[in-house]
Amino acid sequence: MINQRDMMAVLNKHRGNAVVIPTMSAGAAWLDSSHLPARDVAISGAMGKASSFALGVALSRPDLKVIIMDGDGSLEMNLGSMATIAGKHPENFYHFVLENGVYAITGGQPIPASGTISFSKIALGAGYAAAYEFDELEDFSLRIGDILKQKGPVFVTVKVVPEIQNEPIGRRPRGTGRTIQVAMRDLHESLKS
Repeated sequence: MINQRDMMAVLNKHRGNAVVIPTMSAGAAWLDSSHLPARDVAISGAMGKASSFALGVALSRPDLKVIIMDGDGSLEMNLGSMATIAGKHPENFYHFVLENGVYAITGGQPIPASGTISFSKIALGAGYAAAYEFDELEDFSLRIGDILKQKGPVFVTVKVVPEIQNEPIGRRPRGTGRTIQVAMRDLHESLKS
């Protein structure tokens, strides 16, 4: 299994000027390491909806790469989005799922079919152009550059160590404090240049 922050540091080096949309527990971790925060739109509190949001961004800006970092539990809540994404075949869409087998943001409850579900097989079955699966950082580091050069939609499962949050939601430290509206405004402004 891969440490989520180590994987994100590698991805950050290869993202170029891509728009990155992290969701759930990936949001805070990504925002801590991103070198282009104006091109990041963290989606929290909308479990299962980030991939649909990312598809909208990808379709509206086919000239930009769009990277979505989904959670496995989050994706399971809206598996139908994979068929929609594949059906629209956005060549600029890179769908990462951080598979830790649990709902880390709500205390670590196991997701349905944990350990048996293959998100990469589901992606290929839905019609994604390619799908990959990683559980070693070195392999991920060696291949991610080439993966991000492919035409999408591309699906990447990264098996990560769970970072379970047990602190009650009201006492958790807040992320950047940016609302989705502010993040979208910042993204819009960064795309003008």
